[in-house]
Amino acid sequence: MSSAVLSSCIFILFANAAIAGETGRIHWKLLTDAQLKLDGKPPLAWNVYQPEKRKNSPLVLVLLGRRYLFIDYKAKLVYQVPLSDLQSQGADFESDDLANPDRLIPSSEWTVRDVGPAEQIRLTLGDYGCVLEVSLAHMPDLRPFY
Repeated sequence: MSSAVLSSCIFILFANAAIAGETGRIHWKLLTDAQLKLDGKPPLAWNVYQPEKRKNSPLVLVLLGRRYLFIDYKAKLVYQVPLSDLQSQGADFESDDLANPDRLIPSSEWTVRDVGPAEQIRLTLGDYGCVLEVSLAHMPDLRPFY
């Protein structure tokens, strides 16, 4: 095999490995128009994040006080996330898959519904014993303006 073909094959293998490594990471984008309530009141410290490149994703990362929660509202599961699993990217975060069965938090009374301008996720956290409510604003429909 010629050295040009061999070097091309090696380059393709490394490029594929780099692309596979990048797609396995999740970039969590801060949502400035989200709302969060704990037992009907906004907590003192909170933030809501969603994956940047996954539109209509059922995944949400919530900062609640000093605690991060990974919510998969399609599967109706909540996981506790240690800060060491998140890499800060300015106001955003990057992480690998956060769904770890060892960190599952008991939850119940799930409701996910469209409330007009937002998607509302409501659940009861088993360890806190209180109701968590997250409202994610819908992207505006700009099709009539085209």
